[in-house]
Amino acid sequence: MNIVLFDGIGHKNLLPLTFTRPVAHLRVGILTIEEKWNYYLNQSCNIRTKDYLQVKFKSADDAQDLGINATVLPTFDLAETILDLKDNQILMKKGQVIAIKPMPKADANLEKELKGALVLEYDLDVNFINRPWDIFLQNGLEIEKDFSILTEGKTSAELHESNILIGDEEHLFIEEGTQIYASTLNTLEGPIYIGKNAEIMEGSMIRGSFALCENATVKMGAKIYGPTTIGPHSKVGGEIGNSVIIGYSNKGHDGYLGNSVLGEWCNLGADTNTSNLKNNYSEVKVWSYNENDYIESGQQFCGLIMGDHSKSSINTMFNTGTVVGVCANVFDGGFPPKHIPSFSWGGKENLEDFRLDKAFEVAEKVMARRKVAFTEEDKNILTFIKENF
Repeated sequence: MNIVLFDGIGHKNLLPLTFTRPVAHLRVGILTIEEKWNYYLNQSCNIRTKDYLQVKFKSADDAQDLGINATVLPTFDLAETILDLKDNQILMKKGQVIAIKPMPKADANLEKELKGALVLEYDLDVNFINRPWDIFLQNGLEIEKDFSILTEGKTSAELHESNILIGDEEHLFIEEGTQIYASTLNTLEGPIYIGKNAEIMEGSMIRGSFALCENATVKMGAKIYGPTTIGPHSKVGGEIGNSVIIGYSNKGHDGYLGNSVLGEWCNLGADTNTSNLKNNYSEVKVWSYNENDYIESGQQFCGLIMGDHSKSSINTMFNTGTVVGVCANVFDGGFPPKHIPSFSWGGKENLEDFRLDKAFEVAEKVMARRKVAFTEEDKNILTFIKENF
């Protein structure tokens, strides 16, 4: 069966994180949404995304046997229900589409194609990633689900005797090639997963639920509160709480990151701090690219949402609910604006344009440090973002 995970309205609602990737490539828990669905459906899924991302991510724009909303987080019951759909049926939950069978081609008139389809309401709870903050809100549950998937039938590597484990060994799993020394790991409030070739340096204190993905590093003396995920090839230090780093990004020094989501190829300078709670404890407003305005998040805690290739200088202070676009370079004293557009250069006093050729130079150097090529496809994506957003 040809199954496609489609972006839909989720792509615009999840900006800036989806400027440079399909919705299905977002990481929630340990795995990406695509990896989760591949497991629960027991087959590889295709991706359908925006036109300017099609070449890099091989978007499947032809008709498919089945379409699944990529903002939906799978469960076994939901996967089974979707696979049982008959032709000309749509599965929904409280006004949101979960799945469509069959899935029309990308340029089809959906209203016409789906006219007369039987709409079915799914009767169990469904978790959607509708907004960027849903990623850290759902992260704890998803770590637990992914932990079960990744560790089933496998034996953990041994924890070195120099460490202190608080909690049950069954809630700690260590893949091959890791280095963990003289640190404290607490699994009482959630599992801890350490990916292949990851490293936790001496003096770190980690409280689950926590995922350190493949080739990622926790630097000396870090303090990490769950539920937190550090994506592949990332380096972190200082204090982190309930945050997700999708991958290939650094927060290598002291400073606080809380209730936040970072994309790839980001770097937070030393003593960068995020506020995640307003002084009056009121609900946090966050910039929405879809509404082109600040909207109520419904959350009392919300820190930093940062798109790919963005950076902050030393001693940067991000206000509660700050949103930073792609290829932004944030520096200067005081709090920068709560919305920092893509390709911005500056901070509190003023924001200037970050030239595209200079952004390319930085991206190429940064990616080369991880032995990843900065391709023509990447250049075309960044060029489209700069010219259209």
